[in-house]
Amino acid sequence: MYGSSWKSDLTSTRTEPALTPRIPLVAIVGRPNVGKSTLFNRLIGKRKAITHSAAGVTRDPVKNIWKHRDREVFLVDTGGIRSESVQPLDQLVIQRSFQTIEEADCILLLTSVEGITGEDMELFEDLRPFASKVLLVVNKVDTEERETLLGEFFGLGFGEPFPISAVHGRNCEDLADRVFSFLEERGKFQDSKEQGETEESVSLTVAVLGKPNTGKSTLVNRLLGKEVSIVSDIPGTTRDVVEGMFQFQGKRIRVLDTAGIRRKTKVKEDIEYYSVHRAIEGIREADVVFLLIDVVEGLTEQDKKIAAQVVKKGRGIVLVVNKWDIVEGGKRAFRELEDLIRFQFPVLDFAPIVPISAKTGFNVETLLKTAFSLKKQLETRIETSTLNRALGQWVEKNPPPQMGKKKYKVRFITQVRASPVRFVLFVNRKEGFPGFYLGYIRNRLREEFHLPSIPIEIELKSRGSSP
Repeated sequence: MYGSSWKSDLTSTRTEPALTPRIPLVAIVGRPNVGKSTLFNRLIGKRKAITHSAAGVTRDPVKNIWKHRDREVFLVDTGGIRSESVQPLDQLVIQRSFQTIEEADCILLLTSVEGITGEDMELFEDLRPFASKVLLVVNKVDTEERETLLGEFFGLGFGEPFPISAVHGRNCEDLADRVFSFLEERGKFQDSKEQGETEESVSLTVAVLGKPNTGKSTLVNRLLGKEVSIVSDIPGTTRDVVEGMFQFQGKRIRVLDTAGIRRKTKVKEDIEYYSVHRAIEGIREADVVFLLIDVVEGLTEQDKKIAAQVVKKGRGIVLVVNKWDIVEGGKRAFRELEDLIRFQFPVLDFAPIVPISAKTGFNVETLLKTAFSLKKQLETRIETSTLNRALGQWVEKNPPPQMGKKKYKVRFITQVRASPVRFVLFVNRKEGFPGFYLGYIRNRLREEFHLPSIPIEIELKSRGSSP
């Protein structure tokens, strides 16, 4: 049985109150390999949870907004609950799944029409206390003929089984109707237009990236005030992108905990490949990326490659040096580390470096304030007239060089986008335009318009082009 061990550990590691969701929570629960992640992806309408034929792929609960009938809920894909394994990591997965079960307003208890197993029966017994909020869903009922196999599911004590095929989408729309009606009948929806922690109400989205075992999940749990990400010494523990919401100084922050990114040559399993792909996708969703660096190992070539992806996509990036609690030397040690990082990676000379301890919470508040500073810079918009007055002054003070017989002239500049910040600089000729002079313009933009800590992209266009 699962229920005897998980309850006592649920609150022991919480460091601060978590933000209470104001919209309903629906959890998909079941033993491994019954199709939970496939159903999750089907219902939210996108491939967010990793699906694979191997059992136990999902470990941390994966959460996403699920919209239906002008209502929305949080849908959570939980890790498969197994009874046979006594591995410590499996026990952590079970604990996290039962934590979600306890918090859920509706539980989709998923099993397979291919037969009830002993593992199913043990899980059914542990879910008896939650029977009032359980909907029994039988997967892999691909055709009407297979519904004749549902007989044994009627006597389980969870009401009438609901047959679906998550792969083919059969009856999934009807299941959505059933779930949202279930929640409405129990008064789980608020009448207010502002239902809860939707993406539209988020002030800042942060993705936590880095190599395996740098403390990403520990930091996310610290921020959320509860253990939503499994923390383990086993590299690659986090597979899916795990997300949560919390508040800081009255503002709502969405945080994404991603899989540790290793070098391609070390990524041998399909599952890890998909995990890394999801982590890279997390950059696109984020306003700011926290790149966690192990203070012992320092900045590695893999860290540089991750950072290059962030800069390429124009997101804000903070180099977060974790495990600072084990470092001696205080400010002197930090100055030495900062000098080393700037020397090793001059392309990121604009990025803030913040030492923290995810374990103790040291400097985490500074980290969040830094993230909001970057978000403000990323949202900067500068009027074209203001830009060109400044450009005229810069060019007058330091004109473009003449390279041999080629004379370069700067004509005009305009901002074409914020978040990420992008400019178009019109010149008389693009070919061979001096990189150092482009760097000069970029540095003047940073200084004049208070953009010291974010990537700035400048696209060159020759005369006659349009932005």
